[in-house]
Amino acid sequence: MNPIWKSIITQFILKKKNRKRHRKEYSNFELAKGYKELFIYVRRFVKDLFLIAIGVFSASFGLKGFLLTNHFIDGGATGISLLISVLTNIPLHWLIVGINIPFIILGYKTMGRLFTIKTIIAISALSIVLALVEFPNVTNDNLLVALFGGLFLGAGIGFAVRGGSVIDGTEVLAIFLSRKLGATMGDVVMMINVIIFSTAAYFLGIEIALYSMVTYFSASKTLDFIVEGIEEYIGVTIVSSHSEDIRQMIIHHMGRGVTIYSGKRGYGKKGESKEVDIIYTVITRLEITKLTTEIEKIEPTAFVVMNRVKDTKGGMIKKRPLH
Repeated sequence: MNPIWKSIITQFILKKKNRKRHRKEYSNFELAKGYKELFIYVRRFVKDLFLIAIGVFSASFGLKGFLLTNHFIDGGATGISLLISVLTNIPLHWLIVGINIPFIILGYKTMGRLFTIKTIIAISALSIVLALVEFPNVTNDNLLVALFGGLFLGAGIGFAVRGGSVIDGTEVLAIFLSRKLGATMGDVVMMINVIIFSTAAYFLGIEIALYSMVTYFSASKTLDFIVEGIEEYIGVTIVSSHSEDIRQMIIHHMGRGVTIYSGKRGYGKKGESKEVDIIYTVITRLEITKLTTEIEKIEPTAFVVMNRVKDTKGGMIKKRPLH
């Protein structure tokens, strides 16, 4: 066995706490497990870098092809960079790095080392692309600039998030402040953007500020679309006395997997309880009507709770073919 690979596996993958025992001989199973974990880490990191690269070029195109040449801005750290660039003529690629440095430091304390490394790579790559790659000025129509500039910028930010990083550090600040102040992330982001767009209205004019708000809404909607995916998943919890029939329906009629919880059902004036199987399944937004209709056929009074699911992995998420 190559001693270099053995050292990598034993020190970084197997993660033994006692470094004085680095000469220990590992079994074939431990080494195979180490190789497998190394392969998973490398594959995931390469995939993340690919997503970050797509995000960097998309955001760069949105910035240089639409927003910068027309003096439009966006929200967050990117908006601050654009605003300062318009007012001072400082190159945007320097501002992107400088404005995000405090957020990178904060991200290390809040999100961890791997997130920080990816974010440094993403922001540095964005700065380099903005400095070296030329993009044509696509249009000077204000509405098209606002809509499509926001679309490409939002897509870029979304792909970077999919890759486990950010190219706009405002989200990191929002997470930090929400923990400290007890406010929601949405409230913090809105407060920051109100300040940014108010400043833009004062220096650039009301019209530019209004179009910039359109840019922000376009970017945020595109970001949500990229991060959450085309199919919006819904988690459904069902409490019913006919749980077995509903379980069979979900599996065989809808082609979805289910999770069964054992619980108690409380009802009546005195709060009597009864043992019941609680069903949990994940469906797409387009299947809600079908599921509720089928449940109503089995038991119209079944208790059904639905919640949005941000993301899913594993299990029977993708619908299996029914025969």
